[in-house]
Amino acid sequence: MTFSYQALFDFAHTIFLKIGCPKEDALVATKVLLSADMRGIDSHGIARLIGYVRLWEAGRVNAVPQVSIVHETPSTATVDGDRGLGLVVAPYAMELAIKKAKEAGTGWVAVKNSNHFGIAGIHAMMALEEDMIGIALTNASALVAPTFSKERMLGTNPIAVAIPAKNQPAFVADMATTTAANGKLEILQRKKEDTPEGWVQDKDGLGSRDANILKQQGALLPLGGDRVHGSHKGYALGSVVDILSGVLGGASYGPWAPPFPAYVPLPQNMPGEGLGHFLGAMRVDAFRSKESFLEEMDRWIGRFRDAEPVDPAHKVLIPGDPERAYEKERTEKGIPLHEEVLADLDSLADKFGIDRL
Repeated sequence: MTFSYQALFDFAHTIFLKIGCPKEDALVATKVLLSADMRGIDSHGIARLIGYVRLWEAGRVNAVPQVSIVHETPSTATVDGDRGLGLVVAPYAMELAIKKAKEAGTGWVAVKNSNHFGIAGIHAMMALEEDMIGIALTNASALVAPTFSKERMLGTNPIAVAIPAKNQPAFVADMATTTAANGKLEILQRKKEDTPEGWVQDKDGLGSRDANILKQQGALLPLGGDRVHGSHKGYALGSVVDILSGVLGGASYGPWAPPFPAYVPLPQNMPGEGLGHFLGAMRVDAFRSKESFLEEMDRWIGRFRDAEPVDPAHKVLIPGDPERAYEKERTEKGIPLHEEVLADLDSLADKFGIDRL
């Protein structure tokens, strides 16, 4: 079934209010959450709403956090999210990074004691409103086996970079450092389909195509899939995200990163507090004139769009193009929901005594 953005917005906003979020926090959380659905990243959108509620019920999400700066220099800060929704904590941190960039040229903010923050791209894109370059990283539940490992040591640890242009749409790269994000497995599970080769391995480290393999102690694979195809590079990228998001700011990291499913026990002897994020903003005119940079970004984007395609039916895309296409389509036609997601939302409606969608 398909639903309008407004219908889903009103529903999610009501649920966030029901768990005790202040009105402004509920608005921010809803906007961030639904940005994923609008951009075609269904795994991180309203399908995750029930997961956030379960974390709140388990006492792992604080609906009324006192987010605070615990360490600061003119261009950097460390923020304690007070176990708040990452959907709220990350925008706070990105606004702080942008403020520091306005004053110092660049701003960098590490976050600890947070939770899952939705899609990384929406946080990086906040910088575009100021014609700045935005960067957003986060660590996540340990579901990924490093190259040559059986153990799950890293999260899908996404990287997002948003770069403004003048007349062309912005360059927005938003990607997991795994061959596929965990949410893609969840989508395949709903469809009862197998994964492509190179996405996952079983508990013994052997390749698998079972979309349910994580429930059997299997693991996701780093970007590249195997050593021959460069999985060591995906492993390195995921590690960089984990260190900047976790170690640097005092969050937990590696196999100690708190899991998203509320029913999974927290790791023992966690070295830090909660999940961590790392957000940055760079003022273009800290490097060169803003106008000339934006013009050259137009030239860069235009030239890559004009690259000769292998197949004329598939033109060369710029990072951000597929998401913009989804946004246009879903603005016009609505957002499709799988029946299992709708059933989860119905259960939330019944739990909190509100109308079903």
